[in-house]
Amino acid sequence: MCGISAYIGYREAYPIVINGLKRLEYRGYDSAGVMLFDGTNVQLSKTKGKVSALEKITEEEEERKVGNIGMGHTRWATHGVPNDVNSHPHTSQSGDLVIVHNGIIENYDTIKRELITRGYSFQSDTDTEVLINLIEEVKKTEGFKLGKAVQIALTNVVGAYAISVFDKNNPNEIIVARLGSPIAIGIGKEHKEFFVASDASPFVEYTKDAIYLEDEEMAIIKIGKHVKVRKIKNDKEVKPTIQKLKMSLDQIEKGGYDHFMLKEIHEQPKAIKDTFRGRMLPLEGEIKMSSIEDHLDKFLEANRIIIIACGTSWHAGLVGEYLFEDMARIPVEVEYASEFRYRNPIITNKDVVIAISQSGETADTLAAIKLAKSKGAFVYGVCNVVGSSIARETHSGAYTHAGPEIGVASTKAFTTQITVLTLIALKLGRANGSLASHTFNDYIKKMQLIPRQVEELLNIDSHVKDIANVYKDAKNCLYLGRGFNFPVALEGALKLKEISYIHAEGYPAAEMKHGPIALIDENMPIFVIATNKGHYEKVVSNIQEIKSRAGKIIAVVTQGDVQVKEIADHVIEIPDTVEALTPLLTTIPLQLLSYHIAVLLGKNVDQPRNLAKSVTVE
Repeated sequence: MCGISAYIGYREAYPIVINGLKRLEYRGYDSAGVMLFDGTNVQLSKTKGKVSALEKITEEEEERKVGNIGMGHTRWATHGVPNDVNSHPHTSQSGDLVIVHNGIIENYDTIKRELITRGYSFQSDTDTEVLINLIEEVKKTEGFKLGKAVQIALTNVVGAYAISVFDKNNPNEIIVARLGSPIAIGIGKEHKEFFVASDASPFVEYTKDAIYLEDEEMAIIKIGKHVKVRKIKNDKEVKPTIQKLKMSLDQIEKGGYDHFMLKEIHEQPKAIKDTFRGRMLPLEGEIKMSSIEDHLDKFLEANRIIIIACGTSWHAGLVGEYLFEDMARIPVEVEYASEFRYRNPIITNKDVVIAISQSGETADTLAAIKLAKSKGAFVYGVCNVVGSSIARETHSGAYTHAGPEIGVASTKAFTTQITVLTLIALKLGRANGSLASHTFNDYIKKMQLIPRQVEELLNIDSHVKDIANVYKDAKNCLYLGRGFNFPVALEGALKLKEISYIHAEGYPAAEMKHGPIALIDENMPIFVIATNKGHYEKVVSNIQEIKSRAGKIIAVVTQGDVQVKEIADHVIEIPDTVEALTPLLTTIPLQLLSYHIAVLLGKNVDQPRNLAKSVTVE
C-alpha cells in the first residue's frame, strides 16, 4: 500500500526520487507527488494519476526539480478519494513540516477534532494531514526538536505507518519511523547521502548497504552522521543492523519484455531451480534444509500444521495441504490470515503454523503470526523478501528465491512457494517414514525435471495467445480442477479477475453439479485441468456434462492425451510428471492465458486497477 521514495545528500534529488517512484508504482498508483527543498523553499508537485502524470507537471516548471533533498510518494487511497489535494506529500499548517506516509491512522478523526479546537484547519480528507499537524502541534507546544516531536506524536496514534518527515528549518535531517508498514534506509559512502524507500529497489544502483527498521522504531538521518535508531515507546537506543543487498538493477527492469508480468512468467524455470538449488541433493538422496532440521521435532510431533496466507499465497497453501497430507501424513488446515486472526482460533504449543507471503509484509499474515506465537505455536515463514517483517517475526523459515516480483499479479511467487512446500513435505515424509526411499528418490528425480518442463511449456505461448483471442470478450468464466489441481483452478480464476477484470470462479470439478452447472451455456468458457493423473476419469465425466450443455471447454491435459482431445474445444498440453508436481506445470498456461487476454483487452497488466502489490494495512 503506497510507495515512499526519499533522498538527502549531495546529488540532485529529483531524478533519484522520481525513478524510485516508478519502481514503487506497483505499490500504489492512483496519485503521486514529490517535494523538493532548494535550500530556501519547499516545492510541492502533486497530482491524481500515475507517476508519468507527475513528471509532466514537473517538466513544465524546472524550479520544482531543484534541490538535494526530496521526498516522493505513490498513493493507494485509504482516506479520501484520489485527487490532487489528497495526494502526498502533505505539509503542516505552517508549511514548515512535510510528510509522506504509507499506512492508516485509525484514530485520525479524534485527533483531527482536537486539532481543530486548537485552531488547525485541513485542506485534504486524509489521515496523513492530521498526523503531520499533530507532529507540528507537539513540536510547537513542547518545544521539541523534530525527532522527539515525531516520537511523542506517534505514541498517540493507533494504526500502521511508515513515514518520512522533513522540517525546512532543519534541512540536514529526515525522520523515518515504522509500525506495520515496511521502510528501508540506504546508506551512502561516508554517510554523505541517504535513501529512504518502501523497499530497496529505488536505491539499489547507489548503495548495497541498507537498514530495515523494525516495528515501533524511528530513525534520525543526518548528513555526515551514522543513522540513529530508537524505540518509539521507551526511547531506548537500538544498534541498527546494516544488511547487504543482493538485488541487482537488471532484476527490477523489464529486460526486453513488454510487461513485468510476462518477464516474471518466463523467469519461472530459473526461479524454481534457484529455490531448490542447494536444498535438494539428488546424489545424496536427501533434502537439506537447516530451517527444518533445526526444528524437526516440532514438525514431527505436531498435532497439525496450520497454513496461513492471503490471495495467491493462500492458493499455494492449499497445494501445500495436499502435499503435506499425501507425503508426510500430517493433518493440515489452511486459513485465510484475515479470518484466522479474528475468529478466536484454537491454537496450542503442539501446532506448527506456516505463514506464506511473497512480500513478507502482509498485514493480516503478520498479525496472525503474532497471535499464533502468543498461543505457543511454532511459526515457520515462507517468503521471498530477505529481511522482511515475516522473516524476522517467525521462529524459523525458508526464503523462496524468486527474485524481485514487480507485477502486481503474482506468478513466480506462486510456483516458488509451491516448490518450498514440496521440499518441506518430502523432507518430513522421509523423516517420519511416510515416504519409502524409492518413492522419495523418484520425486527428487521428477522435481529436477520441472524447470526444463516449464521452459518447454513457455514455448506454447503463441498457441495460448490464439485461445485467448477467442475468449477475450467473455463476461464470465469457470475454472475446474480436482485434487492437487483444485487450488490451481482457484489461482487461474484469480489471475483472470485481477488483470483482465473478467469475472471468473474456480471450483472443484465435482462441485460443478452443486450449483455452477446452472451457469453453463454456449457463451460460457470453462477451463478444466484434466491431467492423466489422480481423478482423470472423473474429470472426463465432468467435461462430458459440460459438453452436453454446450459449454466451451478449454482443457489442460497431459501430452499424448486422446480422450479429452476428442471432447474439448481447445487443448493445452503439459509435460508428464507425477500428480503431486503437476501444479507447477498446469499453472503456467493459465498465467499466460490471463496475460494475453488482458493485453488483448488493453488492460494495464502490471498495475491492475484498485490493487497493490503489498497489502500492508487491513
